[in-house]
Amino acid sequence: MKILLTGATGYIGKRILPLLAGQGHDIICCVRDKNRFNCPVEYQKNVTIIEVDFLNQETLTVIPETIDAAYYLIHSMSGSAANFDELESESALNFVHRLNKTKAKQVIYLSGIINDKSLSKHLSSRKKVEEILNTGTFPTTTLRAGIIVGSGSASFEIIRDLVNKLPVMITPKWLNTKCQPIAIPDVLEFLSKSLLNPVTYNQSFDIGGPDILTYKEMLLGFAEAKKLKRWIFTVPIMTPKLSSYWLYFVTSTSYRLASALVSSMKVEVVCSDNKINELLHVTPMTYKKALSRALIKVDEDKVASSWKDSLISGRFNSNMSEYLKVPKKDCFIDRRKMEIIDREYTINKIWSIGGDSGWYYGDWLWSLRGFIDKLYGGVGSRRGRTNRHEIHSGDALDFWRVLYANKQEGKLILFAEMKLPGEAWLEFKIIGNTLYQSATFLPKGIWGNLYWYSVLPFHGFIFNGMLNKLIK
Repeated sequence: MKILLTGATGYIGKRILPLLAGQGHDIICCVRDKNRFNCPVEYQKNVTIIEVDFLNQETLTVIPETIDAAYYLIHSMSGSAANFDELESESALNFVHRLNKTKAKQVIYLSGIINDKSLSKHLSSRKKVEEILNTGTFPTTTLRAGIIVGSGSASFEIIRDLVNKLPVMITPKWLNTKCQPIAIPDVLEFLSKSLLNPVTYNQSFDIGGPDILTYKEMLLGFAEAKKLKRWIFTVPIMTPKLSSYWLYFVTSTSYRLASALVSSMKVEVVCSDNKINELLHVTPMTYKKALSRALIKVDEDKVASSWKDSLISGRFNSNMSEYLKVPKKDCFIDRRKMEIIDREYTINKIWSIGGDSGWYYGDWLWSLRGFIDKLYGGVGSRRGRTNRHEIHSGDALDFWRVLYANKQEGKLILFAEMKLPGEAWLEFKIIGNTLYQSATFLPKGIWGNLYWYSVLPFHGFIFNGMLNKLIK
């Protein structure tokens, strides 16, 4: 069948793509920027890529009329716009307007559990999107999930950060709120088995695992899985704002996402029923088993997708192609070069930079810069990287965003997402037997100029040391 996949570069989209392609379907992937799309080689013959911005009706004309079904996986949980709910509604309206002109027999939407009368702004927005999708001429199937547990999911990463870093936690009272977590493999199975299945048409289903837990129990469950002793005490004095800052400074999450999560975590997200389990013959796994599978994926360095690779996890909000050509005019540029001894060794070192591998020299300075960035509301350096040895365009890498990564060519371009009075690029490229490394900074006003000269003394120390470590 011909399946339209929106949100193809997102956490769920990256995981369901190989599943659908492996079943023999032809997948049309909607992306805003083709430079961010990395399709597994073995599925490329089944995949067509189209650039679509669902806030721009004109771009939707590239969606073919011959599609059989569509997955609507567009969310902006950590979107920076104050009117993100209006933008989500507009996207859904434009989607429905276009899909009504196709031969689509079904649209499948992954939403959030919305059984409580008092909903957060994000859950209210998802409910509104569901209502809009139901106005289409096609049957709609809505799957409502709460906390998704899987390697790379925002929930899993936050739980991991908290448990790994804090032996004792003084936490807000919303940790006693109940939820019904579900494993990512089960989410994918529900999404897959709902496809063109008439028993799911024009219905909404809550999907969840067999365990109903408080967030505190989820944290302690993770600690048990890691064989760690942890003590958690809840207090009533932490306001939503304080709670958001607590998550922001302790974990790798952005403040926007922390704030959105806190507002949602005050509401119970428990399934009203589990009738879809029988309809689709799915038996969701326990929270303990979901954690075990996720931890194995992390340990084996096989994390298929991560919430951190979403552009809205940082400050980057444009098409990457606009930044691929590193500017020279009105820029400060620090250029260095060194002859390489072993090309393969150097490339592997470059492709392993950041995250747990660090920056090879003066790591404490990089950590200090990340901490300062957090203090000023930036992304900090805790995002790390999704994979220890692989880098793809669009990936988050500490407080950088990967613009271009071509291992065969020996070229890597990073764009800074930390708070800066300007814009910065870090580039590595191998030409012949020489490694060229350049740091480019485009200042904004006098503060940009002052910033460059204030960090210049550290460049010789950090960049020379790093260059040497990349060679030998």
